[in-house]
Amino acid sequence: MQATTSRPVLKVSADGVGVVSHAGTRLIADVADAVGLSAAFADAFSAAGGTRRRVVHDPGRVLTDVAVMLADGGEAIGDLAVLRDQPDVFGPVASVPTAWRVLDSIDERLLGELRQARARARERAWMLRCEAGRGLPTCFAGGRTIPGLVMDLDATLITTHSEKENTAGNYKGGFGYHPLMAFLDNTGEALAGVLRPGNAGSNTAADHITVTDAALAQIPDGQRYGQPILVRADGAGASKKWLWHLRELGTQPGVDLDYSVGFTMTAAIREAIGLLPEAVWTPAWDDEGFPVEFADVAELTGILPQLAGHGWPPGMRVLVRRERPHSGAQLNLFEEANGWRYRCFVTNTPTGQLGWLEARHRAHARVEDRIRCGKDVGLGRLPSRQFNINCVWLELALAAADLIAWTQTILLTGELAKAEPKMLRYRLLHVAARLTRGQRRTRMRLPASWPWKTQILEAFHTLAGLPRPMRI
Repeated sequence: MQATTSRPVLKVSADGVGVVSHAGTRLIADVADAVGLSAAFADAFSAAGGTRRRVVHDPGRVLTDVAVMLADGGEAIGDLAVLRDQPDVFGPVASVPTAWRVLDSIDERLLGELRQARARARERAWMLRCEAGRGLPTCFAGGRTIPGLVMDLDATLITTHSEKENTAGNYKGGFGYHPLMAFLDNTGEALAGVLRPGNAGSNTAADHITVTDAALAQIPDGQRYGQPILVRADGAGASKKWLWHLRELGTQPGVDLDYSVGFTMTAAIREAIGLLPEAVWTPAWDDEGFPVEFADVAELTGILPQLAGHGWPPGMRVLVRRERPHSGAQLNLFEEANGWRYRCFVTNTPTGQLGWLEARHRAHARVEDRIRCGKDVGLGRLPSRQFNINCVWLELALAAADLIAWTQTILLTGELAKAEPKMLRYRLLHVAARLTRGQRRTRMRLPASWPWKTQILEAFHTLAGLPRPMRI
């Protein structure tokens, strides 16, 4: 019996020619070019009156390269070296000082132009998805489809370990920033975000309104009007001003917008729960639409007549879920008294079984996965002491999340179409290759033994065969 624990003896040298790494990341860069992200960013600089002198590196291309680098797993501006040192694959890439100068040149007005540029690139990406024969991915909850678009808002904490502009202590005892962001649950795209100090309020209505409007502006007009849009948030969004804003948005011509937002357990809510007869409780649903044991849902709206009088928008329904607490759960005095754990939320959806409405709201938890993946493409580490640069970095991290989402929804299938960034890099982006030249062409040859070579090749071939949308 031969031993199989030994590895082949290797002699390592650094004199390889025509060998490249991160070859799969070229697919991300090609997607950025296909949707016109560099050109859109360049137009943003022109619209804001920047970059009048002749430059070697177009600032729009510099920002796109930073976004591609973040999607590839880079964490600092110096990680651009991975792209810059492989010009045969990624073309000319700016140096670190040049990239810093571009980031530092972006003020609030230009940042607004860059957000509009992302919206134009998104419209092209959605066109390409249609050209590839793929429709808008569908969201599911409670065993049913959620019609239209689903937008989730949530905030997160970003810890900083050095003094940076506008950082502050947060409610968990940490120190850093507290950005609020919006993600599209259908595709995983990062629609909008605003960078805030660590001590920013969780339920600041002005920030929720800003992010909501910015996120809606990112959705192409053909999709924003004429189909349902659901906006979800946890209890931090339960402010009268924001809910009124959502209601007013839903009254605009062509806009069909509902909300599903967590709600605070006030004394009035607890009193109303105590008045509910046992017969009104209906079983809660699990993710597949089956009844959940020891969990129920009921509506409180009818026994809370003071809602409108206290300033809440008309049409708002209050629903409550109760469940038997798990071992070790922290309960308040009200919950300890009757042995149930309660969670409230509000919605303006007028119809639907209570179990499904609650399951639809509970699916908001998927935004935690979006944020976790977002922190893996640049959101988790803001590089500068200057607040304006960190705001730009946040926007580029959102663009990096978009590039991954577009690559998956337009080009990939199977596991890779749903993979998180870490898996996508391991299987696709970081594959090595060999460059060969002949017949006036450069060929990138992937390893014949690579387990996911077929999926990579199909993605490149699909993208090459798609017509480029007209410039918008």
